[in-house]
Amino acid sequence: MSTTDRSLRSGQWFGAEGRNGFIHRSWMRNQGFADDVFDGRPVIGIATTWSELTPCNAHLRDLAESVKRGVWESGGLPLEFPAMSLGEPLMRPTTMLYRNLLAMELEESVRANPLDGVVLLSGCDKTTPGLLMGAASVDLPTLMLTGGPMLNGKFRGQDIGSGTVVWRFTEEMRAGRMTAADCAEAEVGMSRSRGHCMTMGTASTMACVTEALGVQLPGAAAVPAVDSRRYALAHAAGRRIVAMVGEDQRLSSVLTREAFENAVRVNAAIGGSTNAVVHLLAIAGRLGVPLSLEDFDTLTADVPMLVNLMPSGTYLMEDFAYAGGLPVVMRELAPLLHMDHVTVSGRSVAENVDGAQCWNRDVIATLEEPFQPAGSGTVVLRGSLAPSGAVLKVSAATPHLLTHTGPALVFDRIEEYVVAADDPDLDVTADTVIVVRNAGPRGYPGFPEVGNVPMPRRLLADGITDMVRISDARMSGTGYGTCVLHVAPEASVGGPLALVRTGDLISVDVTTRRLDLLVDDAELAERRSAWTPPQPVADRGWVRLYSEHVLQADSGADLDFLVGGSGSAVPRHSH
Repeated sequence: MSTTDRSLRSGQWFGAEGRNGFIHRSWMRNQGFADDVFDGRPVIGIATTWSELTPCNAHLRDLAESVKRGVWESGGLPLEFPAMSLGEPLMRPTTMLYRNLLAMELEESVRANPLDGVVLLSGCDKTTPGLLMGAASVDLPTLMLTGGPMLNGKFRGQDIGSGTVVWRFTEEMRAGRMTAADCAEAEVGMSRSRGHCMTMGTASTMACVTEALGVQLPGAAAVPAVDSRRYALAHAAGRRIVAMVGEDQRLSSVLTREAFENAVRVNAAIGGSTNAVVHLLAIAGRLGVPLSLEDFDTLTADVPMLVNLMPSGTYLMEDFAYAGGLPVVMRELAPLLHMDHVTVSGRSVAENVDGAQCWNRDVIATLEEPFQPAGSGTVVLRGSLAPSGAVLKVSAATPHLLTHTGPALVFDRIEEYVVAADDPDLDVTADTVIVVRNAGPRGYPGFPEVGNVPMPRRLLADGITDMVRISDARMSGTGYGTCVLHVAPEASVGGPLALVRTGDLISVDVTTRRLDLLVDDAELAERRSAWTPPQPVADRGWVRLYSEHVLQADSGADLDFLVGGSGSAVPRHSH
């Protein structure tokens, strides 16, 4: 008979008497476990998004082995299990279509199995928020470990950054200033080690944001994937999750309003991706923590940018790690953060970053002499074109375009614009405002990263490298440009973006946080009466479920029936 401690959640399985206990223990023995693994020790799930279809996460099985070592060492039973892997480089139409599916899968897998705590192994963009959303809904002791960035890319003696150089070099090729052979050479040198994007794109942003939230161990965000210290962190994570179970330190005790305020401010200081906005809103929604789109503007008004990384700066994540990583940033930001917030380390933020030192002030600046001034992060725009809000990353934009009025050039589909952009006779000037719609959460469907649409070829030939672009889509965190994104409500649900016509004047004013369609109300009313909603994009499966239930960007684009958690209780007992 098992002596498993029934006070642990796993005791309901492995401590059971009679037929149920026989079944649960006996089938596990076929993996060669010794008798005493059922002696009451905590069972730790290691959720891995490993996949060879997700290059950024292809090393996570190795990382899981280091986590297991720490769990065994601390008296736990580690059990690794797979979670849906979402790889930006390959998945179509967009990984964002599947973020909520990953969250559902993780939530149900954790709840249905005999787990007392969970370690989440992520890396590529949507795997991090998807796992955290699902775990938040179950609310067990939970610790996250991201897979780490790649080493710096190299091209002809220079460092190049993943994603960012893709946009830049392909534009240069379209303008005739680079050859296909040049780009092929850069392609070989860009991704030269395991790990996720090493620019401050969405993967690196979410790694930093989760460390700022307090669900990663201090320093875990920036250490390169191939650095032995990444595996030492995994070992430490395995030890710590066992202790968290003993302390009953559940995820909801870490992911408080104070944690989210810290994360929002840190995101501004690192020049993080606009995608962090939609992900943090969704994670907060799972916990019932009050967080609004407006918080991403008001909480960051006095936060300068401290980190000089691509796409807003010069350096890359490898340099950031060697300069001291996120603990240095958070120590610099101490006057603006909740330093008493207790993290998964079991210690406060103040204790986590005490003694953190910066080894390169070109990479991480001080609060007194920042890399860019306060207000350089994400701002929230509202107005007649975006009643529920839109976002713009100031550090990625061209300063003179932050106040701009120009005529719209409208495209209903991104595919239409991509063809038109290469037309040498396209009727476009530097003052034109490109509008690409029907690319929001419901419209595409899936909310793709197409908001930083390519520049028209004829403007590139004239040396013009930026213009105002407006969309209900998202933008890659590695991208740049004066791009107004996440316009809500989106066009496909009848938002004002659906009513814009080519030639209409659009006004953007970042100073006053306005985004307006300069068309009178009577004309807009007439257009609305003639507008018809698009046909559903699918009549079955996940895409239908997603399309019928997805929320708008300003609410995090989660599914309406997933907002709020359900806890860890199994709905009904089996057998």
